[in-house]
Order: sequence, then C-alpha cells, then structure tokens
Amino acid sequence: MSTNSIYVGADVGASRTKVAILDGDKNLIGYAVKKSGTDFSATAQECLEVSLKMAAAQESDIVNSISTGYGRKNVTFSRGTKTEIGCHGSGCYLYFPKAITVIDIGGQDNKIIKLDDAGRRTSFKMNRKCAAGTGAFLEEMSARLDIPLSDMDELAEKSQNMVKLGSFCTVFSATEVLENIRHGKKIEDIVKGVFFSVIRRVLEMDSMTADVVMTGGVVAHNPTLIKMAEEMIGRTILVPEYPQFTGAIGAALYAMDAEK
Repeated sequence: MSTNSIYVGADVGASRTKVAILDGDKNLIGYAVKKSGTDFSATAQECLEVSLKMAAAQESDIVNSISTGYGRKNVTFSRGTKTEIGCHGSGCYLYFPKAITVIDIGGQDNKIIKLDDAGRRTSFKMNRKCAAGTGAFLEEMSARLDIPLSDMDELAEKSQNMVKLGSFCTVFSATEVLENIRHGKKIEDIVKGVFFSVIRRVLEMDSMTADVVMTGGVVAHNPTLIKMAEEMIGRTILVPEYPQFTGAIGAALYAMDAEK
C-alpha cells in the first residue's frame, strides 16, 4: 500500500453534500461540506477538491470511493454506492465501538439506527414524509421569526420560559409561532419551543436503548438540541467530533473494506 493511499466517502444529501477522506489507519485527514444546490455532481466534485487539498493528496491517490445519500448516483468519482443507514451506522461505530442507538437529524429526514456491540444493525426507522423534526423545519421557523438560522441556538440557550408548541406539523407550528409572537412571547422562548418540538418528534420515533449517539448537520450547529435531548432521556449523549460527516466517513470505511 502506498503511503499516500486514501479512501473517499461522499454523502450527498438533499440539503448538504459532504466528502470525507480517510487514510489507511482510518484517520480523517480531509473533509468538506457545501450546499448541494441543483448540480449534485459538480458540488460533490468541489467538495472532493477541497478535501484533497486539506489531506495534501491527489485524486490519483484514491484507492477506492463510495457514495451515499439522496444524490449518491450523481457522484462521478464514486466507484460504488451504499445506503445512508449503513454508512451512518458504520461511521458512528468507528468512534463508538459498542452497542449504540444513533439519532441522525438531517436537512430533510431523521434516522434512528440501532447497532449491537459488534456493529451489526438490529433495526432502523426513518422519517421522510414530514419536515417536522428536521433541518428544513428549523429553516422554516427561522424565516417565520425573521431571524438568521445561525442565531437560533444562542437564542434557545438564553430562554428562561419555553413556549411549548402543540403541533408536529410544520404548517400548524408556523401558525402557532405567529400566534405567540402576536401575544408578546419572547423570541428566545419561542425558539426553545421550536427546538423542543424537534427533539420530541425525533425521540418519539423509537425507544432509546443502549448508548445514544447524535449526528447530523442540525446537531453540529445547534448543541442546545443535544442538551435538551439529554434532559429528556435522562443520560449523557455521545457526539462524534465531526457529527455532520458520519455518513461520508461510513462511506469511506465501506470503500476501505471493499479493498481488503
């Protein structure tokens, strides 16, 4: 094996595209994320180039590459594809090699993946039919509240009197938000209510057995969600160092395994 041998994973979601590069020792040496946009192939290629530069590597150093996610078949440099469930599970098990329940909150869907202590998947559930509990829900609420999405976590953390939203539906929740604004509720209390709605929706998808791991771009940018989830389940939640890249990392691991 060349000292420059690398393995690439691409996770092309409807919202964001992520690329991860692993060396032969499974170390993450390069990564990039961009909005997926309307040209998945071009975005994936851009992410690859940024990742290669970070890894101080060339495209010719790639031993194998695997893609996953909504746009996995649009990745021109991919030599194979794997499911999101398998890649997210594999990516999390690399960092937490024991029985785990993975909660992945993405831009357009949520996943609950359960692995046994050998890393074998025992069950999974996925929410793709409704935006409630996803990044898209938070984007809609930030627009309704007329605040930047990037400000929501800080606002939620400041809340002293959370406003609970009764509906899971994005449309009805938006109406509730407007009603609370009209009644003079503080923005930070409404935002925390929105966060609570996201976590409640996800946790009701399945039981939380074993150790719980949270991943996804929503988790990466909103640590208050992790704290709220810990309070709701009554235990500490594990979070990988790069929670937005577990799917891409898992894809890179599949690329590595295929070469053994």
